[in-house]
Amino acid sequence: MDIQEVAEIWQKVKQELSESISESSMMWVEPLEPIGFENNCFTLLSGHSLAVNLLTKNNREDFLTAFKKIFGKDVEFEILLDENLAKKIKKEKERQAKRAQKDEENKISNLSQMQSFSNLNLKYKFENFVVGSNNEFAQAAAMAVAKNPAPAKKGYNPLFIYGASGLGKTHLMQAIGHYILFNSPKLRVKYIKTEDFTNDLTDNLRKGGDINERMNRFRQKYRNVDVLLLDDIQFIESKERTMEEVFHTFDSLYNKNKQIVITSDRKPEDIPSLPERLSSRFSCGLVVDLMPPEYETRLAILKNLADNVEVKFSNEVLELIAKNFKKNVRELEGAFNKICAYATIKELEPNIETTKHVLKLEEKKKTIHLTDIVNKVCDEYKVTEEDLKSSARSQSITIPRQIAIYLIREILNLSYEEIAEYFNKKHPTMLYGYEQIKQKIRVDNELKSKIKKLKTEIKK
Repeated sequence: MDIQEVAEIWQKVKQELSESISESSMMWVEPLEPIGFENNCFTLLSGHSLAVNLLTKNNREDFLTAFKKIFGKDVEFEILLDENLAKKIKKEKERQAKRAQKDEENKISNLSQMQSFSNLNLKYKFENFVVGSNNEFAQAAAMAVAKNPAPAKKGYNPLFIYGASGLGKTHLMQAIGHYILFNSPKLRVKYIKTEDFTNDLTDNLRKGGDINERMNRFRQKYRNVDVLLLDDIQFIESKERTMEEVFHTFDSLYNKNKQIVITSDRKPEDIPSLPERLSSRFSCGLVVDLMPPEYETRLAILKNLADNVEVKFSNEVLELIAKNFKKNVRELEGAFNKICAYATIKELEPNIETTKHVLKLEEKKKTIHLTDIVNKVCDEYKVTEEDLKSSARSQSITIPRQIAIYLIREILNLSYEEIAEYFNKKHPTMLYGYEQIKQKIRVDNELKSKIKKLKTEIKK
């Protein structure tokens, strides 16, 4: 039987084997080379000693059955180890490993070079984002965008991620950027905070010289990209010129099928003074939210942090921290870093007592009620609770009402709906009142000091 006939028979035998043995075994079968059929024995060569042992020991009956079906009679077979073939395979593996290592090094080098343009922080990756019930949908959406930015159907474009401060919006957004840069290095990614975008715009408008040329460069910086990551979009409110530039930047990228990812501390429709044309565009893709982490997720985050420090943390200590810091991930990490720094300086392993002392967990926290805050504001501004709940719009009533709303939101973290229920008003009014004070304290130091004083006295 000539070698051509042997090869044809082997192809038929392989087809029979593929229907009777596992995929893992077929991985060893595929590279086998048929070399002859003599004295009723079919001979095969392998470059893997492991394949010889596995196939002859675990799949002998499968081979015999397949050969009998093709030949119409019982046929023996043997698999021999070919040293030359083994050496050839080994060399090829080494070459592949070197190529893979070089590709990896090139990717890392390219990633580093692109950092300055993309403006990303290397610590924010999917690998160290702890997923829980509070964020699993948002994480899945972010990963889908990272793997397939701006697909033709535009279902996830833009991706709008919202949630309170410290819950991981920036982490997820930058993880998208890193994933794309590492896996699709030809794509251009740009991350920018809305406040920095505004400052960049203002600088270009104020400088002397040819303003048209400067503005053209400014626009190209944000429009000549494949992925734009725009963080903290809520800071766009009331900034007419910024809103105009964001609108045109959005349309330019969206119409070119470029991916846009936006984060905010609230939904598009809840951002005061945001024009309908922007709100509708921000909402036209996928809007996902991040909630405060549950206990299990907080504990997983702490264990992940503990795995990356030299200080040894017991489960009891991590559980204590997880139970007491519930507001957001940033607060949780801050508590962990504080006890970690203390343990490092003191050269000790943190225990329950140490942790309680350092994090001041032994102090009984005062329970603050909504009425405590309202009464404090009423005393300060010489108004009554009925005044604040009334429909009066004079400044003497409006200002303390808005301050009360702001303090309730800041101290108790109640929803606008809950605050509105107390004041017998609609929740957009509560949102507006909160934002008014938030903006005023940025420029009014006297008001800022007064609110800080009120907050301190309420918490005493």
